[in-house]
Amino acid sequence: MAEERATTKHVIKIDQELLENIEYLIEINADNSLLNILVDIHPADIAELLNHLPTDKSIHLFHLLDSETASDLILDLDETLREKVLESSETERITDIVDEMEIDDATDIIADLPDEIAEQVLDNIDSEDSQEVKELLKYPEDTAGGIMSTNFIYVLDDQTVDDAINVVRKHSDDFDHIYHIYVLDRNDKLIGIVFLKTLIIYSRFKKISEVLEKDLIYVHPEVDQEEVARTMTKYDLVAIPVVDSEMKMLGRITFDDVVDVIQEEAVEDLSRIAGLNEEEETSDTILDSTKNRLPWLFVSLFGELISAFVLLSYQASIEKMIVASFFIPIVMALGGSSGTQAAIITVRSISLGDLWPSHTTKKLIKEFKIANINGFFLGSVLLISTFSLFKTEFSFSLLIAFTLLIILNFATIVGAAIPIVLHKMKVDPAIATGPFVTTMNDIFGLLIYLGMVTFFLM
Repeated sequence: MAEERATTKHVIKIDQELLENIEYLIEINADNSLLNILVDIHPADIAELLNHLPTDKSIHLFHLLDSETASDLILDLDETLREKVLESSETERITDIVDEMEIDDATDIIADLPDEIAEQVLDNIDSEDSQEVKELLKYPEDTAGGIMSTNFIYVLDDQTVDDAINVVRKHSDDFDHIYHIYVLDRNDKLIGIVFLKTLIIYSRFKKISEVLEKDLIYVHPEVDQEEVARTMTKYDLVAIPVVDSEMKMLGRITFDDVVDVIQEEAVEDLSRIAGLNEEEETSDTILDSTKNRLPWLFVSLFGELISAFVLLSYQASIEKMIVASFFIPIVMALGGSSGTQAAIITVRSISLGDLWPSHTTKKLIKEFKIANINGFFLGSVLLISTFSLFKTEFSFSLLIAFTLLIILNFATIVGAAIPIVLHKMKVDPAIATGPFVTTMNDIFGLLIYLGMVTFFLM
């Protein structure tokens, strides 16, 4: 049903003119005109429209939608807006929306509801669906069990190809996409899969046990969702079964769910790189955002105060080497950038599962070589620039260039090593690319720069 609607809806571009027209129609209460506009728009585009409107107008527009359309787009709404939309909805309205959703999507919505309302919704939807939702709610939301769907098509291994075809026909309206059929034994244990192509090329009377594929890739329900995404990406899977320790089939995860996971993890890592947490995305107030950001800024302030103390310690040297102080921002900026680059690349390798413990030394050696090559070219440019543009002595220009090379090496190794260390300590390495790495590079970069300049010139 969802696939059919997707082909008949218009895909539109959400721009400022459309937003202004929609806002005007809401202000004059032209609900019929609004519905005439929305009826031909794809639910995903309506969700984008709602995400860009003022909150009160988005809520008004959402309540004009029928339950089927609302169920198609509610998970595409920004988390803060979705929360407010649900708060403004009657329990009966929420029940109607949940009733239209796939089990795994319905679970996501019910998990966000207050306990009292969630219980009412569960009591009023189909009893079988309600039981499945309750089962899924037992799993943490960021695990395979939390993102799987308990709906899947299966046949028994002692049935025939003809039986399998009939099963597909019977359930064709229940699934937007059918990739393959799972094969279970009489104890509900997963023993293989049958591709749809197989059902076409083999005789209808052939036993499923004779045509099934036994090479299975599966996950357990407690596996982290990020690991599920890596597994499906690695093996180019469109769906992956979820089984318990006894290989009993619990559900399946499809690639559309994994795309959502990849997006969530990317946003989470970017937030942590900036020294933020996930509450920043869901926060709607200046005070909440300030609370999330301020602690990390204090970390930076503390680190920079140490950097200032380092500068103060070299006050006498700086006064005598006023020219050398001109190049502090250049050296520090390049060192910080190099360290951050190395840290981000390392975090990415760790998150994708590409960096094995046995490859740690090899990774650090590679970063060291890269730092030397980058340092050579950047140092050469700095040497030529200081000598020709600032008219410094050649020996001083050579010293500045050599110092930059050392700082780049230090910053790069630190940037690559810290995520590895944190990962071994079972700490999310994404936090390493925030103020922590930058502050360390500032402190030790200054020490290296001023120490070497002082040693050679004083």
